[in-house]
Amino acid sequence: MRRPVALAGAVILLALFAPPRAAAQTSPFPFPDLSTPGTMGIPSAPSDPVIPFIDLTVRNPETGREVAFSLQLLLLLTALSLAPSVIILMTSFLRISIVLDFIKRALSLQQSPPNQVILGISLFLTVFIMWPTIDEIYQNSFQPLQEGTISVQEAYRGAEAPLRLFMYRQMQGNPGNIRLFMSMRGLDRPETLADVPTYVLIPAFILNELTVAFKIGILLFIPFIVIDMVVASALMSMGMIMLPPVMISMPFKLILFILVDGWGLLTDQIVRSFL
Repeated sequence: MRRPVALAGAVILLALFAPPRAAAQTSPFPFPDLSTPGTMGIPSAPSDPVIPFIDLTVRNPETGREVAFSLQLLLLLTALSLAPSVIILMTSFLRISIVLDFIKRALSLQQSPPNQVILGISLFLTVFIMWPTIDEIYQNSFQPLQEGTISVQEAYRGAEAPLRLFMYRQMQGNPGNIRLFMSMRGLDRPETLADVPTYVLIPAFILNELTVAFKIGILLFIPFIVIDMVVASALMSMGMIMLPPVMISMPFKLILFILVDGWGLLTDQIVRSFL
């Protein structure tokens, strides 16, 4: 009885500690023919990412050409920093933005349209109005400078001339601002545009745009003020003193503005005021 038990224990120990055979011999369920064989290989480690090295060095210039290049780069950065002021104060953007803000206030609107929308409309209307001037600046200044046919000074004069002509045309009917700044600087009375320096022309143009924009704003306010007065008189006659007239008159203003195609008329008159 002990011998069979000892033989059975020996067989079990041999089965546990014996080396494994091939999978094809021991597996009773062979893999299908179209299956992909597995692998026990360890994949290689991924390569390190390549990050470019950016170096900014400051050193003394070796030649006069390097000094000139540094000055040109400084002037370019200065021009880029002053570009928003040029767009706002030396183009049609100033008048358009003020007029659109006036119409928003005349309609008693607080948040609609938002200020970002007003500025966006002003910007694209400015591009539409200033496009002939922009194209002339590109043809006479930027493109020849890019091709290397003119110098930086000639490119500056080529970009300045169309912009000066645009500002001067807007003040032909009201040259008083130019005379005001010329007299404050002690300069003689100008006869032509060539006699007006740029540092005099720019503030004179800004004052002219503010004056024209406020005149347009007054004309825009008149019909809406009449509506406010009629609504306020009607509310007082009915004894509704505590009811704000603006809350009642605003729908009537919007109805009138939509019926007369206010946005189309306003845009048409703004564009025509620059032509």
